[in-house]
Amino acid sequence: MNSEKDFISKPFSTKIASGNFQWSAPSNIALVKYWGKKDKQIPANPSISFTLNNCKTITKLSFIKKDNTITMGATKEKFSFDLLFEGKPKEDFKPKIQQFFERIEKYCPYLIDYHFTIDTKNTFPHSSGIASSASGMAALAMNIMSLEKVLNPAITEDFFYQKASFLARLGSGSACRSIKGSVVVWGNHPEIQDSSDLFGVEFPSQLHKNFKNYQDTILLVDKGEKQISSTVGHDLMYNHPFADQRFAQANYNLSVIKTVLKTGNLDEFIKIVESEALTLHAMMMTSLPYFILMKPNTLEIINRIWKFRTETKIPICFTLDAGANVHVLYPENVRDNALQFITTELVGYCQNGNYICDAIGNGSQLIYL
Repeated sequence: MNSEKDFISKPFSTKIASGNFQWSAPSNIALVKYWGKKDKQIPANPSISFTLNNCKTITKLSFIKKDNTITMGATKEKFSFDLLFEGKPKEDFKPKIQQFFERIEKYCPYLIDYHFTIDTKNTFPHSSGIASSASGMAALAMNIMSLEKVLNPAITEDFFYQKASFLARLGSGSACRSIKGSVVVWGNHPEIQDSSDLFGVEFPSQLHKNFKNYQDTILLVDKGEKQISSTVGHDLMYNHPFADQRFAQANYNLSVIKTVLKTGNLDEFIKIVESEALTLHAMMMTSLPYFILMKPNTLEIINRIWKFRTETKIPICFTLDAGANVHVLYPENVRDNALQFITTELVGYCQNGNYICDAIGNGSQLIYL
């Protein structure tokens, strides 16, 4: 299934007046980075990510047929919804949801028939500096697909998750990697079976035992708002002097890491993951306008990780997202030594000493009400 047309809903004979669902969806951290996109949230290069376990968004979606609702003005707007964050109205989140509904209306025309109440919260502090758009849009997409499944019980489980990933991508590109699977590939790649620019797919090979329950300790270096949004950053790749080389590098690194994840070669894993993290920030520093999202403490942490790894031979490494925070990655069997190092040498570089312990997870989960 590789056509957008396959995701356009046909008219349904089933009716439902009201109801609610609740899903959790995790954040994810890319190993091979996605940076740069084409029209309609299509990635300029493929990416692969670890799905996290603890850092997630929990979203409850309640809905009522507009004919039955008494919400003032609910029938006047094409899309009718209230948005709550941690139980309180959050007006500044609404434009992004409005834009999301507009993007997916073609594929989910039934959205205009209902008034929605979206009640969402994160398991990590909102101001923690962890991007919540991926987990947030993934959780909302799962709820929307639960409604579609009621309206069209014939859809298969595979289609359910595939369309959820397709929809999530239209809200936030990397959200398509937060739907299902512990390791997810997004973007067309000749060596990844069924890979697509339209949705994420589970890594098709058996993951080596070295990567089972892989650990990710997130060091919160800077909890402030980024000086430039990811959307603007992606757009700067259009005329970037090194864009073509970067996209070729990402494709090559995905080929290499595909083998690494099967063989368990940790040295090669470290080399690719750290190189990808630094390349991502190199793209930011060499765009026009140029910008730096790393902070002095980000560099201190990186240097201390390199020194520790050289001295101890413990396979601990870092990756970065489009921000100052550092994801410290390491196998479960070195967890005690890694955490001792992190707490004694690295936490002091975190804002207010804040860090989060996480690990590979399994994607979105339905929460029974």
